[in-house]
Formats: sequence, structure tokens, C-alpha cells
Amino acid sequence: MSRPDVIVVGAGILGAAAAFHLSERGHRVVVLERGVPNREGSGTTAGNLHIQAIHTRRPGQGVPVDNGRLLPLQRRASEYWSTLEERLGTGVELRRGGGFMVAETEEQEQELRDKHVMERAAGIPTELLTGDRARERLSLLSPSVRAASWCPLDGYANPLLVTPAYLEAARRNGTELHPFTPVTAIHRTGSEYKVRSGERSWTAPYVIDAAGPWIADVAALAGIKVDMSPVAIQMHVTERVPPVMSHLVQHIGEGMSVKQVSAGNLLIGGGWPARALDLDGRSTVSMASMAGNLAQAARVLPFLSGLRLLRMWAGPLAATPDEMPVIGEVPGHPGFLVAGGTYAFTLAPVWGETLASLVSGERPADPVQDLGPGRLLCGDDIDLIGKAGAA
Repeated sequence: MSRPDVIVVGAGILGAAAAFHLSERGHRVVVLERGVPNREGSGTTAGNLHIQAIHTRRPGQGVPVDNGRLLPLQRRASEYWSTLEERLGTGVELRRGGGFMVAETEEQEQELRDKHVMERAAGIPTELLTGDRARERLSLLSPSVRAASWCPLDGYANPLLVTPAYLEAARRNGTELHPFTPVTAIHRTGSEYKVRSGERSWTAPYVIDAAGPWIADVAALAGIKVDMSPVAIQMHVTERVPPVMSHLVQHIGEGMSVKQVSAGNLLIGGGWPARALDLDGRSTVSMASMAGNLAQAARVLPFLSGLRLLRMWAGPLAATPDEMPVIGEVPGHPGFLVAGGTYAFTLAPVWGETLASLVSGERPADPVQDLGPGRLLCGDDIDLIGKAGAA
């Protein structure tokens, strides 16, 4: 298929979700992936479904996330996730055991109260608990937990299964997937884009840049300067143990998340930075982040200190200067769309549907104009936005 309707660059969860929703509507889709599908950020994430508002800062993050803006999108995502396995026709180890967000200080407890107000306004059910009430529900929590919020909709899915399930469902709808096909050039010719990978090329009126940490690099091939930076976070997994907890446990102030996955391992993550990011190879784990993350997790869930750590790994992500997602058409470049940033795993079903709506010329179910890539443009593209606004 050399002339599809849409070319998707990136076979992570966002590219896969976009391909599925587009192909479900009858669009002919080609997905180009620089390496192995789902190998990078989408396959190395913790796989959490964040339905209640999370911590506004991960370790090392200077700008807080705007939780109030994201909560309506998280509510919509929860609805999509509840039917995802049926829609894709396969299991992805989706677990909705609910989640605790814990606080250990008076300031953190107030943050729980503030976000509870926002959650109620967004229609997301959460419950505020004292530390003692939280321990009645999950006795594994330590005495250091002063308060907690509970959301029955929190959960997780297996990141090694979700993206392949999306891709397989898209393939059944006619989508073509080309792994080990790095994009080397993008040229606009008339109303279409010609995308090259070495000697091969595809031409389409729409290109979706869902390349994760490589979003800015791919956009640059089309002459678009997007202010996004690659970052790397790391995860830690313990030995397998019999079932001890079915809930997701997070920390409001320090970016921690802990859950027990289906295989019995405890997965500890939540945004601690890796030491370096090599976009041509693999991200390097940080021993300092490992020590900090594990100490924090064991402080909140003391039983973790008795478990052996099996391995840890780092995964690359794409960050925006304002720590918010980016989705939509690039101003001045009709048909070139970008999707990525914060909450990518949780919001993947929403963003897949949103991208399909935008390509189809429909109004998205959720307004996303304020999350568009226009706010991230650099150089000459800023002038294009100004001229468009003055016209």
C-alpha cells in the first residue's frame, strides 16, 4: 500500500491506538516503526490506569501537571478501558482493583483534599480516608501513611499486551505495519506528504507523528520545530510472591507507584529518572534513583523490604515544557498531526479516537484545542501562528 489515507509514524501504544480507530472507520493506514513495535516507552512503562488525579510532579520535574485539566480526559479513558478487551477481541490483563493515593504529611493531606474536590467536579468517584481507615482496607500500609484517597476505577493493564492487541486489531481491519522502517524524510507535495524510509516511500494526505521520544526528530523531517524533550524513567520488579495486594498504591507527593501484577511480581515505578537517555540505543538506569524509589516504596509498604529485587530497567518518554499532553494538527501544516506526552498509556484509547475524529473531519468528543502542538512550535512556525491569528 504505497498510497494510504494515513501514515502513522511510531508503533507504540498511541500509534497503535490511532491505527485501530482509523482503520475501524475504514481509513487505509500504514504504520512505520523504526525498530520493534512496543519496544521503547510503551513497552517499558508501568501500565497504570490513572483515573484519580496523580502526583503533580515526578522526581526532578520542575513544572506541575494541571490535574484539573486532565481529569475529564481520565474519566473518558476509564469508560474506554472498561470495554477495551471486548473491542480488541483479546485479553490484555486488565485489572481494575482500585487504587490508594497516600499522603504522609499535612501538606500532602491537603493536596488530597484539593484534588478530591476536582475529582468530584469531573465525575470521578474518590473517597478520602484517614490513615487508620486506609489501613483497615489495606493492612500492608505503614503507620507513616497519614491519609489516603481511594478510587475504585484505578488499575493497570499489561503494557506488553496492549499495544500488540491494538496492532493486531488494526491489522484485521487492513492496516499495514512496517517494523524496522525508520523514517528518513518527509516532504509535502501539494496536499499530500511523501514519507521515505531509505529507498521506500509512501504518500498520504495525513501523517500522524506518534513517535514518542522521537516526536521532535520526526517533525523536524517535515520542517517543523516542536519543543519536546526526551526523558527516561525507570521501573523495578521484585521476585514473585503469592497474591498479597490487588490495589494500585501511589504517593501524592513523591511519584511512587506499586502494584502486584498477574505473575505475582511487585512492580515499583512512578517516574524516577534514569541516568541518561540514548535515543540510538538504550536508556541507562540510575543507582541513585533505584535507592530512592525502593526506600520510598518500602517506607509506605514495609513488606517490600523483605523481597528480592529481580531487575530494573529504564524507558524513554517524551516531555513537553508544560508537562501536559500534546495532540492535534500542527498549525501551518495541514494534515500533519502530533500525539504524545503525559498520561500516554492511560489516555491512549481517548487519543486514538480523537485522532480518528480529526482525520475524519469530525469534532472530537473531548475538546483538545488547548492541548494542540501550536503552543510547542519554535522558529518560523511561531510566525505562521501569529499571521493566522491576525488574518
